[in-house]
Amino acid sequence: MGRVRIATRGSRLALWQAGWVQQQLERLGAQVELVVVETQGDRESRPFAQMQGQGFFTKAVQDAVLNWEADLAVHSFKDLPSARPEGLEIAAVPKREDPRELLLVRPEALDEAAPGLPLRSGALAGTSAARRQAQLRQLRPDLGLKELRGNVPTRVDKLRCGEYDAILLAYAGLKRLELDLSGLYTQVLPTTVLVPAPAQGALALECRSDDHRLKALLQPLDDPQARRTVEAERGLMQKLAGGCQLALGALAQAGPQGLMLLAWYGGRRYQAQAPTPEAVAQVVFDQIRAEHPEVVCESP
Repeated sequence: MGRVRIATRGSRLALWQAGWVQQQLERLGAQVELVVVETQGDRESRPFAQMQGQGFFTKAVQDAVLNWEADLAVHSFKDLPSARPEGLEIAAVPKREDPRELLLVRPEALDEAAPGLPLRSGALAGTSAARRQAQLRQLRPDLGLKELRGNVPTRVDKLRCGEYDAILLAYAGLKRLELDLSGLYTQVLPTTVLVPAPAQGALALECRSDDHRLKALLQPLDDPQARRTVEAERGLMQKLAGGCQLALGALAQAGPQGLMLLAWYGGRRYQAQAPTPEAVAQVVFDQIRAEHPEVVCESP
């Protein structure tokens, strides 16, 4: 079957994800090695809003594949900008992990009777995502917000050390890493409280468009339902010309009548149902544009 070089970031979660793909490919008869790549997001500790460009955690990994230093890139799909680089293709989207958000709280900051979130008034919450910050401001304007950078274990350590009263993380990453969260209050937030990022919980397996051998090898790893839901969420993101730091929440679910897409944008929730990812993304985009006339055009 040949050798497959997987490009990945060096964080614990990225290595877990790449290692999982490695195991699947080895079961299919391939020889696999990991190529660890340092990205802009790994090098810089500034808030995302102060960093230039998009794809802080993905561009260098994509470049490794484009430059033939690796054959396959494994990404957290939510980190990919909506603009697609020429010469690369998402060959597989494996079965998706739980896309919801997980709230972690220090015991002294807990108030289970508080509205919206079980946090005492004035608690300091950590997150660097524009989407989470915007939804938190709307949900609990009394909370303090502070930038939170670092990989998943580092973020949990910062909470334990008292730098924050609470933090928000993707539930999928915590489930994959099986981190010890003892001593912390944890709550998986329903989408009625916080809408996750487009493609949260999904992996993107990306290779060169002309690598037909590898695309064929990856086919068994592709989950059609995961691909459809992610296409709807990221289709909406693309229409809003957004990268991973767009303050947009989006979650699609498959049903008997097609796809149901829930979105949060500009302080409001939107919802629609349509037969295809393209159609449901367009309906929700039109709803948003009706409320936000400044959203006047789609990205090419």
